[in-house]
Amino acid sequence: MINNLVSTVVRMYEWVKCRFQHKLEHLSKQELKDSIIRGGIPLLVIFVGWEIIEDVLFPVAFLWLGKNVHPIFYGAIPVSWLLCLHWLMVPILWGAWMKLRNGSQKF
Repeated sequence: MINNLVSTVVRMYEWVKCRFQHKLEHLSKQELKDSIIRGGIPLLVIFVGWEIIEDVLFPVAFLWLGKNVHPIFYGAIPVSWLLCLHWLMVPILWGAWMKLRNGSQKF
């Protein structure tokens, strides 16, 4: 029983560590350089902007919601740091940008 609990805690710790490392990989110098080469400055701005929204604005919004709406929103603050949505939002924002500028650049 204790062995199972320790194993679960270790796996949770490894998962959280992996998520943070994954987030930091997207802000590495090489990843940013590759983004500029592939999509230009607009893609880099979208990518870094979404990371800021995901890592700063979501927790602040959940903090405000926890204070003014219901305390259960406080629980979403660490979840917003662990949950990674850039795989979904960056392509959506990039597609919206391409549509707005009437571009036909494929990615």
